[in-house]
Amino acid sequence: MIYREVPGFRPLELDVTSADDPVATIVYLHGGGWRRGSRHGSLPGFESLTGELAAQGFRVAAADYRLSGEAIFPAPLDDVRAAIEFVRDEKPVFVWGESAGAHLGLLAAFTGSTVDGVVAWFPPTDLLGLTGDVSREAALLGASPESVPDLAREASPLTHAHAGAPPVLLMHGSDDDLVPSSQSVRLADALRDAGAPVELHLVPGARHRWTGADPAAVVATSVKFLRGALTR
Repeated sequence: MIYREVPGFRPLELDVTSADDPVATIVYLHGGGWRRGSRHGSLPGFESLTGELAAQGFRVAAADYRLSGEAIFPAPLDDVRAAIEFVRDEKPVFVWGESAGAHLGLLAAFTGSTVDGVVAWFPPTDLLGLTGDVSREAALLGASPESVPDLAREASPLTHAHAGAPPVLLMHGSDDDLVPSSQSVRLADALRDAGAPVELHLVPGARHRWTGADPAAVVATSVKFLRGALTR
């Protein structure tokens, strides 16, 4: 279904999979370096994730957002905010994202969107702290991070860690070859220092997109966190 129409851009859609009487809604955000991917894509080994979550009592809204070839930051963040508001009802709302989607979910949760928790899988959290090929970040920002440092900091969840942040679960492969696990470690430290609730799980031997990880264990840890957040 269409959740947002911005003049001059494609209609933005989300797909809903739901339990009969869901305990909460999860807004699921795909990865792809902000420049590719869609709500229809899934990580290898996680093709049945939305159905599994619905079977465990959740309503899952997998949402598209504008990619960097369509519009630069903060456009995708604005889209995520709109998706959160579109699905909001009297039940709790969580954001669950992978990589670029996790980055956007964290930003939304830290900068004004009211959510009850965030599951962030291998997120970039400090755009100025990334090394190597930063073409993805440059496409998101419209310029290389070092040439627009203020914008890069504004677009970094690390900048916005604060005591009022919702509960956050950070999960990252220890051997991530695309987004270093230090990105999650640094955000976890910043949230703890601010007094915000955070859990950090580094998955031994796992690389980006959970290559080398046990999908069932990753999902179980994430669901356990959400159920704990429901009782806070």
